[in-house]
Amino acid sequence: MARPRQFDEEEVVRAARDQFWSVGYNGTSIDDLSAVTGLGRGSLYGAFGDKHALFLRALDSYNSDALGAWRSALGRPGPALPVLERHVRNVAEGIIWDVDRRGCMMAKIAAELSAVDEGVAERIAVVVRGLHGALRDCIARAQAEGSLDAEADADSLASLLLAVLRGLEALGKAGATPEVVKGAAEQALVLLPRVPTDGHAPDARSSTGA
Repeated sequence: MARPRQFDEEEVVRAARDQFWSVGYNGTSIDDLSAVTGLGRGSLYGAFGDKHALFLRALDSYNSDALGAWRSALGRPGPALPVLERHVRNVAEGIIWDVDRRGCMMAKIAAELSAVDEGVAERIAVVVRGLHGALRDCIARAQAEGSLDAEADADSLASLLLAVLRGLEALGKAGATPEVVKGAAEQALVLLPRVPTDGHAPDARSSTGA
């Protein structure tokens, strides 16, 4: 009879995820994974198959958390436009305070492997569609509530914001100043087609008091 495993698989996956996130797939060896997880090669192979299989588990774990966080943030109750504005600003703040410049694991892995690893490319495409969908749904809510122009294309607006937010990630990793990151985020919000409530175009910061 096989002995039961004496470790928590999810903890091992999280430890491996941090390793891949920090130095990438090619920069990580089995010995590195053994060191960060506390498991020998035999246990790692027995539980996960090989380095690539463990990597995909780690990537799936990261992607699930990242997409879940966006959906939770953008699906919060209350008026949708302030929810959307808060999310954009929070993403910008997160980039500014990422002092280690580790950035987004998904973006890092996409640059490293998407062109050569179909499984990775498919996973990242699914997450990008999910992020876009979360933005689009929040924008559509704001349109239904009358705070954004109902005639505007919600898909295109979501694409714009997603491009800006992913671009902010690249700016942050390149060492852009907080002012540059915040300025780009605020300008993206200014471009949203708000519905005036008093005959004047509203300030993009007015709904959150920023």
